[in-house]
Amino acid sequence: MIDRRGFVQSMLVLGAAAGVRPSTVLFGLPPAAELRDLADAALASAKKAGAGYADVRINRYRNQFIFTRDRRIQNIVNTESYGFGVRVIVDGTWGFASSSVVTADEIARVAGQAAAIARANRRLNTEPVRLAPVDVYGAATWNTPVQKNPFDLPLQPKVDLLMQINDEALKVPGASFVSASMQFVNEQKYFASSEGSHIQQSLIRSYPSFSVTAVDKATGKFYSRRALTAPMGMGYEYVESYPLLEEARIAAEEAVAMHKAKPAPAGQKTLILHPTNLWLTIHESVGHSTELDRALGYEANFAGTSFLTPDKLGKFEFGSKLVNIFGDKTQEQAIATCGYDDDGVKTTRWPIISGGIFVDYQTTRDQAHLIGQKASHGCSYADNWGSIPFQRMPNVSLEPGEKDLTEQDIIAATDDGVYVKGDASYSIDQQRYNFQFSGQTFWEVKKGRITTQLRDLAYQASTPEFWKACDMVGGRSTYLLGGAFSDGKGQPTQINSVSHGCPITRFGRVNILNTGR
Repeated sequence: MIDRRGFVQSMLVLGAAAGVRPSTVLFGLPPAAELRDLADAALASAKKAGAGYADVRINRYRNQFIFTRDRRIQNIVNTESYGFGVRVIVDGTWGFASSSVVTADEIARVAGQAAAIARANRRLNTEPVRLAPVDVYGAATWNTPVQKNPFDLPLQPKVDLLMQINDEALKVPGASFVSASMQFVNEQKYFASSEGSHIQQSLIRSYPSFSVTAVDKATGKFYSRRALTAPMGMGYEYVESYPLLEEARIAAEEAVAMHKAKPAPAGQKTLILHPTNLWLTIHESVGHSTELDRALGYEANFAGTSFLTPDKLGKFEFGSKLVNIFGDKTQEQAIATCGYDDDGVKTTRWPIISGGIFVDYQTTRDQAHLIGQKASHGCSYADNWGSIPFQRMPNVSLEPGEKDLTEQDIIAATDDGVYVKGDASYSIDQQRYNFQFSGQTFWEVKKGRITTQLRDLAYQASTPEFWKACDMVGGRSTYLLGGAFSDGKGQPTQINSVSHGCPITRFGRVNILNTGR
């Protein structure tokens, strides 16, 4: 029988044999001079083919995923992808083509193919593409600030930590199953445009997680509690700094205790949401509803539309005056953060909801004019070199309150309510208007104190009703980032990584459901 260490070493050997380099080997894009030559080949070919505008992205992606379950290694996956995509505008129409063969001849050929596709698309185009102006960045670079690049580190310590998480959770009496995982992503990106920009970036994201399940053998019921971690724009230092072992034990205890917890009350209650829960409600009710392409109906076939139509811009009362929500692709440690978007726009921060009023959308260069704006908010992104960039969600976050209210301050001010931590199942309609969200752990709050653990709880509201009910916003000390690695959109579907920050927040008189099974 092969032991754990032997298994890990065999995976490295097999990976090398299959052409996947071990995690201790650095990978990257070609030198800057070679990248510029490749880009020049694309841009020259596009111009020759009649393009009025062209850009090229030469990208390399690496992913590592490690998964364990009940003290066993289940899967170790290393993937790597390298290629380029060329985007052109010919006679006011987009064309796009891509290839994994990164040579000057192939890039020139594919650029011509993109131009031919644009000409073929022209007969279907009813409105010429209009690009908002953009500054030119001749030799720009941006890298995710990391202390420890996870791809530079050996595999064995990562597996050992996941096994320790398994052990710690299974020590708790009543804990039945546990799984633990780590996922690391690196995007290395080179962008060049016919306007003169040459931009190179390296984006790194890390995500450790686990899940503990407690089964009542007598009833067959089970409850699970996942880690309250979130994917972060950080290196392996995030894994090392987060108290994973301590939380694994707490999670197991809470999952076991759920079987004897008090059933959730039904009816209207004051609702306190921890950032580990509220981030998902922000994502679904604010992030998606303020995507301009969705509001204009361009995503209706797959992702739906939005109740926040352009006639509401600047005047719709979205929430209470305490609600200030920003789009931000510059936020530290957030996973949609980068220096420049895939249109070559330098990223920024801007208000979406200000004092409760809906004031702006998420936009790209070819969208800004549709709502009378002269500049893009830098929301263009493609998930692969073979995907065409389009509008994707930035980090969308709720600002902390002016007063540094703590968790205890908000609980102490609550006479009769419930407190929800962790994200779980949810449902929201295609206009991002009516929704229902659950959580991972629930706590009764009576007369300014947490009294007992609850189970089987969900909250239900419409988006404006919910945000208008916001009556207390925690301070900076309660602010945390949540987020998702794989927000889907578009046809063919692409995924996008996005963070949502928020403080602990209270909402008055929200409809609480008992979901008991």
